[in-house]
Amino acid sequence: MFFFDKESNTAFVGQQVPFMPFSLPQIQETIAAAIPDRLALSFRDRRFSFAELNARTRRFANLLIALGIRTPTPRSELENWQSGQDHVALYLQNGNEYLEAMLGAMKARAAPFNVNYRYVADELRYLLNNADTRIIVYHGRYAPMLAGLLDQLPPQKALIQVADDSGEPLLPGALDYETSLAAAGDHLPDTVPRADDLYILYTGGTTGMPKGVLWRQGDILASALGGRDRQGQVFTSLSEFADRARRLPPRRYLPTPPFMHGTAQWIGLSAWHSGHSVIIQDEVDRFNPDNLLDVIAREQVNVLSLVGNAFAKPFLTALDSDPDRGASLTHILNGGAGMSPATKADLLTRLPQVEIIDTIGSSEAGPLARQTARSGQDASQPPRSLGGSAVLSADRRRLAAPGEPGLGWLAKQGYVPLGYLNDAAKTAETFPTIDGTRYAVPGDRVRLLEKGGLDFQGRDSSAINTGGEKVFAEEVEHALARHPDIADVLVSARPSDRWGQEVVALVAFRPGRTPSPEQLNTVAAEQIARYKLPKAIIVVDTIRRHDNGKPDYLWARRIAEAGADPA
Repeated sequence: MFFFDKESNTAFVGQQVPFMPFSLPQIQETIAAAIPDRLALSFRDRRFSFAELNARTRRFANLLIALGIRTPTPRSELENWQSGQDHVALYLQNGNEYLEAMLGAMKARAAPFNVNYRYVADELRYLLNNADTRIIVYHGRYAPMLAGLLDQLPPQKALIQVADDSGEPLLPGALDYETSLAAAGDHLPDTVPRADDLYILYTGGTTGMPKGVLWRQGDILASALGGRDRQGQVFTSLSEFADRARRLPPRRYLPTPPFMHGTAQWIGLSAWHSGHSVIIQDEVDRFNPDNLLDVIAREQVNVLSLVGNAFAKPFLTALDSDPDRGASLTHILNGGAGMSPATKADLLTRLPQVEIIDTIGSSEAGPLARQTARSGQDASQPPRSLGGSAVLSADRRRLAAPGEPGLGWLAKQGYVPLGYLNDAAKTAETFPTIDGTRYAVPGDRVRLLEKGGLDFQGRDSSAINTGGEKVFAEEVEHALARHPDIADVLVSARPSDRWGQEVVALVAFRPGRTPSPEQLNTVAAEQIARYKLPKAIIVVDTIRRHDNGKPDYLWARRIAEAGADPA
């Protein structure tokens, strides 16, 4: 349960919020001019000032312009689910190149988007086609995977390969990232980025297929990327960004999640927009808490982001071996998965100087609620909603009344996305307009209590959040069903102390067939990433379904949590 800051359903009903007229490239150029010599980014042995990083993003933009990035179609001529820009895939692990290419693409007025580098061929093929990709920026280690898909993708204007320790040679016709940047000019690109240019964030849809969330850059800046003052007022001039960057004592932020997830992007960009530095851990292909602590101590990191118990518990174990390595930390940000009160309490015991800020949000709505925990306080205090949150009725046609029976939908209005790329129906469903106000409804079910409190029930869809990764039941079911010995399958989840939730599959075999769990997962791994594979497989006689053929997910959850079919 958590409570609104006000005893009303929403902070913005009937109130029009101003459109923020700034693009993300404008903010970077402004900050770089204000504090050119301050450290912007550190990754391994690479260190870049704000001026140096700004020059590299300009070079990338000028490279894309030379490659023929098109002039965007005016936003006024497009539907909310349409994009009039060329799309640039960021098929990269964490590194300076990820953020450089993201902002550089925006300066060329292309729209970059995130690619999950854990995807197998089928998933990657779908994503790159769904996004109508025109340029792919990728680490060399992914060149072999990409090579097998190129003839099944839209024609590419360029492949840009970032060198890594894999030693993979350039794909035929591909450009080397550093060589191409060096050859491009660092002059201000001959483009004028607009606040309604797109920021695209791919996330999973309720059917299990990834969907591109289309934000206007001005909206995501006001919603999630530091475009407000301490009182929550939206900045109305570029000088306010510059003045804040000069005024605030610089801090060092380390977002541990991959930049392919919105949480890490939002933390990194928000830090820059306030003049702070972004630090990237040395090991980026896995979560290594010992290496993380070494980097924290070496770089004197102040603000660390984690993803639920899956990151926090190993971090605690590593911290016990040498607590002094965390002495520079002042804040821990948690997002993407829930962190239990017990884990928060353990962190505060070992790092009593730290404040833990736990944020609830989504790609479709931005930040929705926040909870803060400090040493000496109860770490189980409920979060409080952020401005713009509301509760819609069960039919999504009106605002819910306090004390109304049944579950409503947690929603956000004000600064919300335009819609889903090339999906008019899903856009209308997730972003309804009610009494002239447009809402984002990401799918969380809540009950609005008499005095404005919220009884939070969770996501209504089949999404399973395991270690910060969203896994959709139908997608895993389809992958497992490819095994010839499976008669029927249903996927659910059970609680996990480390991962928050873990995937569990209920399977019914064909008569006389008894494949092993390893054999089932081997087949499924041909279509889905390994983190989506079931942690447990429970054999049942029959999968229970409703009369209309739809699966009985409540029954499946009971079986998954019990560990066996009681029948």
